[in-house]
Amino acid sequence: MKYIVVLGDGMADEPLASLGGKTPLAAAHTPYMDEMAPVSAIGMVRTIPEGMSPGSDTANLSVLGYDPRQYYTGRSPLEALSIGVDMKETDVAIRTNLVTLSDEDGAFEDKTILDHSSGEITTEEAKELLECLKAHFTSEEFQFYCGVSYRHLLIWNHGSVETLTAPHDVLGQKIGAYLPENADLKRMMQESYALLKDHPVNQKRRAAGKNPANAAWFWGAGTRPCLDSFEGKFGKRGSMISAVDLLKGIAVGAGMHNVHVPGATGTLDTNYEGKAEAAVKELLENHSDFVYIHLEASDEMGHQGSVERKIRAIEYLDGRIIGPVKTQLERAGAAFRMLVLPDHPTPIRIRTHSAEPVPFMLYDSTQAVRCTTAYDEAHAAKTGIRVDKGCTLMNILLQKEECPGAF
Repeated sequence: MKYIVVLGDGMADEPLASLGGKTPLAAAHTPYMDEMAPVSAIGMVRTIPEGMSPGSDTANLSVLGYDPRQYYTGRSPLEALSIGVDMKETDVAIRTNLVTLSDEDGAFEDKTILDHSSGEITTEEAKELLECLKAHFTSEEFQFYCGVSYRHLLIWNHGSVETLTAPHDVLGQKIGAYLPENADLKRMMQESYALLKDHPVNQKRRAAGKNPANAAWFWGAGTRPCLDSFEGKFGKRGSMISAVDLLKGIAVGAGMHNVHVPGATGTLDTNYEGKAEAAVKELLENHSDFVYIHLEASDEMGHQGSVERKIRAIEYLDGRIIGPVKTQLERAGAAFRMLVLPDHPTPIRIRTHSAEPVPFMLYDSTQAVRCTTAYDEAHAAKTGIRVDKGCTLMNILLQKEECPGAF
């Protein structure tokens, strides 16, 4: 038996008047999920433990079977693993976004955060801006490391785990109330604006009608993580297919194989076909038992507040990931179980994450569940199937525990 998770980051949402009361998932044209739904176990799962922040870090740890209350030490330390930073016990890792702030004259505190991703800036452009920050700020205490697109890393030697605000949580707001209390971090954020606002990269971006990456924004602080081996924990060889450092870092910490897919960007224009092909190869040729396919685009479109593009991201997940993977495994005669779900909602209304339970669909190629329903938030809520601890869902997928009311 082969096992697959297809994770649509932030895919869950709320009913929207513009869609006739449907969610983007319900409104999307998803023929493969529609085919699977009537013979799958469909229900709701709580991926964010009560009282914890609704982030992709805690949620994806849950889906992968790691209880965030036990394993979570912060988001940035997981990203540090992906980048290859060997953190010391005295280090604190801090996510560094390249963001777009409003450019009016006046106090830095009065600026508004317009875009947490600087228009999904390319990694190549971001590297130039990171070099500028490195030249100005690098010391024995602070070291910057380049990640992917707008997502980068600051390592603070002998630092403290500060309470810092995620930029996507305060889009459209003045930044003064959300700046770090620590004087050094606040100073670096303020000076980053002076360094980057007129940088040649940003001059070119403005000329092309794109958002400039005109400031660094710090958040997600944490200490060195320690995850148990996925194979040791579950008895399965696992592979991770993702474009983002967070998921790659979780895979490194869990001893999973990170699969590099050329053209995988974490945006709506990622290499879907390459990801699907890589997943099938891992399962059929490279002896993996389990593959985790992570798609970031639906989350990004939720942050952007774009209904049309979020629907498109869901349709791409269905037609360009689920369809090809399912079809190729069937042609190969492989028995498999496929779990489809978001990690958390990213509602269009609020343009950030929320902690509500999310819909899941568990399909088994060897047996059918007669649920005669569709896969979306409303139908999943009506089935009566509930998984209260998201970290137990992996055991259900791997047939180590029973799914409530199914299989």
